[in-house]
Amino acid sequence: MTTMEHDIRLEDYLDDKLQSTTDFDHLDTLLSSVEHQRSQLQSQLDDATAALAQARQSESDRQNALMAQIDEFQSLQSSIDVRLQIIASSDAPDEAIKRLEAPMGQLRKVDLAYKYLLLLQDVAKLRQEARSHLPESPKQALEPYTKLKQLCLRLKELQNNADGAAVHLVNFVEGVTETLWDEMKATMSAELEAVLKARKWPNVDPDNAEVDEEWLGCFEKLIDLQVPEVLYSPTVVTLLPFEVMAQIFVKEFRFHFMSDKPTSAPQAIGAHCFPWFTALLEKWEDFLRDNFGGVLAARFAETGVRERMVYMDPVCGFITAMLPVVREKVRDTLEATRGDAAFLSSLMGQLMSFDETLRGGFAYDGGDDDVEEGWGGLTSEVLQDHFRTWLEAEKQFALERYQGIMKTQDARMIDYDFAGAGKTKPTFAAVRVTDLLKSVTTQYERVRRFSHKLRFLIDIQLTILDEYHDHLRGTLEAYLSITSTVGRAFGVTKEQIAALEGTGALETLCKVYGSADHVVNALKDWSNEEFFITMWEQLQSRAKVTEDQSNLAGGMSYDHVRNRTSAVVGTEDNDNGVLFDETIAAYSARRQTAQKLLSEALASSHHKIFRAYLHRAQWTTISDEVDNLAITAELDEPLRILKRDLDFLSRALGTAAFRRVWRQALEKLNDILWTEVLMSHKFTASGAAQFARDLAAIEGVVERYIPDGSNALGSLSDAVRLLNLPLEGEGMTLKKATDMVYTDNTEAKKMLEEVGVADGGLTAANARQILGRRVENAE
Repeated sequence: MTTMEHDIRLEDYLDDKLQSTTDFDHLDTLLSSVEHQRSQLQSQLDDATAALAQARQSESDRQNALMAQIDEFQSLQSSIDVRLQIIASSDAPDEAIKRLEAPMGQLRKVDLAYKYLLLLQDVAKLRQEARSHLPESPKQALEPYTKLKQLCLRLKELQNNADGAAVHLVNFVEGVTETLWDEMKATMSAELEAVLKARKWPNVDPDNAEVDEEWLGCFEKLIDLQVPEVLYSPTVVTLLPFEVMAQIFVKEFRFHFMSDKPTSAPQAIGAHCFPWFTALLEKWEDFLRDNFGGVLAARFAETGVRERMVYMDPVCGFITAMLPVVREKVRDTLEATRGDAAFLSSLMGQLMSFDETLRGGFAYDGGDDDVEEGWGGLTSEVLQDHFRTWLEAEKQFALERYQGIMKTQDARMIDYDFAGAGKTKPTFAAVRVTDLLKSVTTQYERVRRFSHKLRFLIDIQLTILDEYHDHLRGTLEAYLSITSTVGRAFGVTKEQIAALEGTGALETLCKVYGSADHVVNALKDWSNEEFFITMWEQLQSRAKVTEDQSNLAGGMSYDHVRNRTSAVVGTEDNDNGVLFDETIAAYSARRQTAQKLLSEALASSHHKIFRAYLHRAQWTTISDEVDNLAITAELDEPLRILKRDLDFLSRALGTAAFRRVWRQALEKLNDILWTEVLMSHKFTASGAAQFARDLAAIEGVVERYIPDGSNALGSLSDAVRLLNLPLEGEGMTLKKATDMVYTDNTEAKKMLEEVGVADGGLTAANARQILGRRVENAE
């Protein structure tokens, strides 16, 4: 601080303390205070100076000590480097290590053996402790057994982490654990067996017998022993008390069905084995539920297995205990009948019925949590190994039956008794083919696995449908080859031509139409059945989530399944698709083709049979008789054939199809008569009247079979009405009509309205042409 700054601060201090003359009276006090403050500041300054000196001395000492340590470290490092050089150039350490390896290895082995012995000692203690609680207290026996089980699982886990070490130890502990569990079950089971033997089981009355306390107590002990196993086992556990109670029935089963008795024959399994089993369940059903249902409910009702009937229902528990011997019998039967496809087919049906009896009659679920799918049954177990054999057998049988159907004498005949009047009639073959397909459905509709059901549908049912479709298509192709000019050029036999004479051509086409229509209707009906709806939904769900498009189901690719079933498989268009889309489309195309050919066949026939009538040159005759005219002689044969064709088709086709076919044919007949009669000839009044009479005869034949069917001849009918205008009279005459039609279009339309044919489609130009056909106008 400079002297000037010090003077300024002093001046400011004095100005602050001596602001008036009275402040000088306290000058001594002020000086004393200033002196005291100076003394304090000096003391603080001395203390700070001493502390700074001490800190500097300490820092110097630390610096010296650090340098000494650095020197010592460097000296030590130099010494270590020297020693390392000496050691590196010497063989003594390696030799020492080699000499110590064997003793150290033995020491480790001794230590490991000691730990093994301690572990085995613990295992023996746990086993002995568990044994000591049996048979009086199975719950207490479970405590040491549980510890032993946990130890076994822990050893396995450690073994996996150690690349499979200590194999013998792990196997020994696992063996002890399993043996102990078997001993525990055997000990407890023996107690129940003794109780059952004392009560002469099963020689008791199932309707009146009651289980006493000792029996029930043994039952409860066995259940208590198994509770942990039931709760934590990934597979279904057979309840020990039912296993003990079922032993006598298993022996009886083996005696009857797995010995040299006649009832042991493989072919008797459905007639004797399965009925015996269900009869046994029906006999003891009420006894088991009444006496043991409460025990199972008390143990498992509040656990995670409460939804599994094999643990909640005594009858289902008893079935679980009996099924192994039935399963063994089924395996033996399959082995004994290997290669017998007919028996395999029969056995599968019997197995599915047996499974359905257990599921439906006794609510057996096999311990399966899947409510929708449920227990697959013995059938699913068999199909895991024998599905392909069964499928091929069923396919062979179905195809043989199909071939047999097609070879019968009446296969290609129309079944007129199939439906009533107004319904399309299929052939006998079509009816039998659909019946065959229904029977195939019954063979696999109870199969649980979706891929198996889809295989049956595609490999058997759709294959048969494809073959029958090819037959119908071949029939149409053969018809076209016979009737077409190109086809005849390649040679047609007289027999083939004769087969189409009369109603032969119509019958051939009606067979195709009726058969295709029958199949289409059957497939549409099946598509609305619950079974096929469910299959369609399952197929759609699987197609949307399956990543492997090469194996959508049963080894079939997505494209293969889609091409055989429906193009909307795997899309969001669920509501517009069914399993039979592609097949329905194919048969509908054959039906449409047959209908078109029917109309063409009728039109071709009409052109032939009306040929003589079309060339009749007597429309200009003059006669006074115009009221009671007879039908033109040349029309007799056409009318007869029309009646014949109408009669045949009315019996073979449904009403809607019958009307469609004839409408198209009559419209073409209308064009023929219009062009080749009306527009090709001149008419006198009597000639026009004759033409009107002939047309009325045609319409009359048509109306007998098709109400309002003559409307297809409406334009010709209106034209003939206009053609028959009288020469004179009070109403519309020929001359008046002619004058109006040639005046202008307005007058022409007015004339048509007065005649009553304005709504028939006739134009003014038509009217001029028609009126111009009258001889009187030509003159």
